[in-house]
Amino acid sequence: MESSRNLTVRFYFGVMLRNMFAVAFMVCGALAQDSATPRSSTPGVNAPSATSSATSVSLPVDLKPDATGAVPPEQIRELLRRAEEKDLENDRRLRDYTYIEREERHHLDNRGEVKKVESRTSEILEIYGEPVERLTAKDDQPLASDEAEKEDDKIQKIIDKRKKESEEERRKRLAKEEKEHEDDRKFVLEIANAFNFRLVGSEAIEGHDTWVIEGEPRPGYEAKNREARILSKFKGRVWIDKTEEQLVKLDVVAIDTISFGLVLARIHKGTHAVIEMTKVNDEVWLPKHVQFHVDARVALFKNYDEDIEQSFRDYRKFRTDTKITVVGEENRQ
Repeated sequence: MESSRNLTVRFYFGVMLRNMFAVAFMVCGALAQDSATPRSSTPGVNAPSATSSATSVSLPVDLKPDATGAVPPEQIRELLRRAEEKDLENDRRLRDYTYIEREERHHLDNRGEVKKVESRTSEILEIYGEPVERLTAKDDQPLASDEAEKEDDKIQKIIDKRKKESEEERRKRLAKEEKEHEDDRKFVLEIANAFNFRLVGSEAIEGHDTWVIEGEPRPGYEAKNREARILSKFKGRVWIDKTEEQLVKLDVVAIDTISFGLVLARIHKGTHAVIEMTKVNDEVWLPKHVQFHVDARVALFKNYDEDIEQSFRDYRKFRTDTKITVVGEENRQ
């Protein structure tokens, strides 16, 4: 969101969390390869026949043990690659939806006991192709009239800014977004070498039969770029739907302390996240629930020791289900 980009302590905290969740989602995409790169068949992977057309749907990957009793890593990597491709598509389709996000923070004292609880509820809108947060409640109470007015003013300023955007400004903005996307892909390509993956079993989650895959840092791995150095600091487990090859659940933990930025900002060992997805409109998988513990320090003056829960609900497809009027914006399409 816009506020997380401010050059404040919250910014650095947000950077740390984004890095943590970047690793979390990347674990499920170990071999996300460029779609233009041809792929050879992998033993044990149900690939389309040579006569299949480009539009044919591949059969689901069936993870089968080899003669040693272990599932070949090539099979697991193919499944992960497909899950990552679909997760990228889910992220793109999320832009077609509005939804409600509620975040609850449990601030902990030095004994690990809750000293304060805060919550925020927001409506997530899509304005000119960008997600924008409009705060609607604090501690489950509607905003006061002056606070609600400020939120509306914020939305209107974003609308006005995009309306006045020149072609050159738009070009630069899109180029920046494309560069960030390419940087993300380069990060993903590192993961194939950074982790060892293994199948640990199967599990039913809300009626979905899933493969359970575990990833741990590969000993001796040396990152090719600076951002990927943090990969060795995480391990995780991912649940992937056997039929749809979609990410259903993910559990990631920091196994060492991680430092960020020009100021002294750290995520401590034990920082933990669990992410659950849900199927929406029988067409897309979107976030349902996120739960994580953060033990972090920023500079020399601020510690964060918090249990945080985020829930996502009321997904509505913007282009077909809803028509949102925001501060005079009468006919958004």
